Amino acid sequence: MRIRLSLIIEVCKNLNMVLASPKIMDKQEILNAIRDSLVNLDFDKSKEYTEKALEVGIDPQEIILKSVAEGMEIVGRKFEASEYFLSELIVAGEIGKEITKILEPKLKGVEVKKAGKVVIGTVRGDLHDIGKNIVAMMLEASEFKVVDLGADVAPEAFVDAVKRERPNVVAMSALLTVTMVEMKNVIDMLKAANVRNAVKVIIGGAAVTDEYAKSIGADGYGANAVEGVRICRQWIK
Repeated sequence: MRIRLSLIIEVCKNLNMVLASPKIMDKQEILNAIRDSLVNLDFDKSKEYTEKALEVGIDPQEIILKSVAEGMEIVGRKFEASEYFLSELIVAGEIGKEITKILEPKLKGVEVKKAGKVVIGTVRGDLHDIGKNIVAMMLEASEFKVVDLGADVAPEAFVDAVKRERPNVVAMSALLTVTMVEMKNVIDMLKAANVRNAVKVIIGGAAVTDEYAKSIGADGYGANAVEGVRICRQWIK
């Protein structure tokens, strides 16, 4: 009886160890787990699964493409459906940037393929940059190389950046009605410098409308960060 009891206890211990052991995840499950933890705004889990992905040898670029970029796209859809708000959008963007930081040591010396390059800035006379910063952050999380010129950017600086960086897109922001004219000035100077046809131009900000974008010859208007990023992605595709 004692032998049988000890055997039962030993079997139960082994069963508990099996049940308590972590589930073995395949590559796609890990990538999905990183994506879902980003969507759920869970920084700790996103970090845990990212480190696990590196441990099992998953390509860092695949993590960025399949987990971070797809996760941000889902977050964008939730924002548009009013399931998420601006605060969630910012948190998701920060988590995406943190995941990228974890991957950076593995990416050194490796040419990372970007979706495209965007030069972005708030136009001359306007010091507001919160909206512009959110767009830049989401573009980075969506696999764009972002050249952020900051706020109060002169038209000449946009033109110089286009010549120097050869971007796919120029993105301009304006919060004040009195600074909107600077967007037209930038487009006019791009034409004068013979580089207007080399880039797409998208504008946004509280003062801007779709009608105004069309009137000054911009290629697109983003009513919010999610829409702006989607337009840029469509242009690159």
